[in-house]
Amino acid sequence: MKKNPFVYYGKKALIFLVSVFILSLAVFYISRLAPGDPLMSYYGERVEKMSVEEKEVAREKLGLNDPIHIQYIRWVENAAKGDFGISFKYKQDVMEVIGSRIGFTLILGGIGFVLTFVGALLLGVLCAWYEDKWVDRVLCKGGTLLSCIPEFWLSLVLILVFAVTLHWLPSSGAYDIGYKDDVLNRIEHLILPLIIVVLQHLWYYAYMIRNKLLEETRADYVLLGKSKGLSKKEIMFKHCLRNILPSYISIMAISVPHVVGGTYIVETVFSYPGIGALSYESARYHDYNLLMVLCMMTGILVIFCNLIGQIINEKIDPRIKANEVVETSEVTKV
Repeated sequence: MKKNPFVYYGKKALIFLVSVFILSLAVFYISRLAPGDPLMSYYGERVEKMSVEEKEVAREKLGLNDPIHIQYIRWVENAAKGDFGISFKYKQDVMEVIGSRIGFTLILGGIGFVLTFVGALLLGVLCAWYEDKWVDRVLCKGGTLLSCIPEFWLSLVLILVFAVTLHWLPSSGAYDIGYKDDVLNRIEHLILPLIIVVLQHLWYYAYMIRNKLLEETRADYVLLGKSKGLSKKEIMFKHCLRNILPSYISIMAISVPHVVGGTYIVETVFSYPGIGALSYESARYHDYNLLMVLCMMTGILVIFCNLIGQIINEKIDPRIKANEVVETSEVTKV
């Protein structure tokens, strides 16, 4: 029985909204119940010289004296109007602070995402083509070993080698002082963080693509194609690779949270002025408004991409079976 698309997508939309609501509630309560004084973020060291009465006035001014559920309701009402408050640390509108940083994350994460999946596809095909030969074995063992190395440790090693010892590349920041408009200078600062983002995710997805391809090469229609005289190249690229592309797209959708998380870590290690470094600062200094928006942005992206991946997977299965039937019929005609 065919599902009603309105009911199907309505359920997905409901799951999305409920997930976002739970996320906002959890982040709001956890951030405010965590130990630390948000006044330190707003007033800095002056807090130590403030009297108890002055601190109470300051907390009242920032709306921190109300019960947490009242604060949450007020935040939701303001957010619905597009008002996300000011950053305690930067004394600016939250969206202005994020707007000045988000471009760096989009560049680093976006380029890293594209390079990761282009490289993963090429490596996956290469390993599947040379299955169980020395190329496949070396790449599998080397990739597995590389994937086990923590991002922060590998980042420090690259900084030590290429920045401290060889002085080939800068170790931190997005550009040197006075070189804000210098594209080449920005590219130099992007190289090391980008290498880490790609290396830490490349083999994980390459291995998945390799296994998908090898699983496809063992399908019945492949054996039939071989018996009909089709070459290995025709079977691999014309039939098998085409059949795994929907799964490849699904993997890309599901991987977005993974790549985003890795990008945040890399930004923090390299002091790259993106959303990841900003998230760390907002959590460290109890900048509630900024932390809330950053967590919500990241969480919504994660939830959305997971739902997209789930929808693609649910749509793929019958299509893959249908494609196998089509491929079998095409091979039979050869």
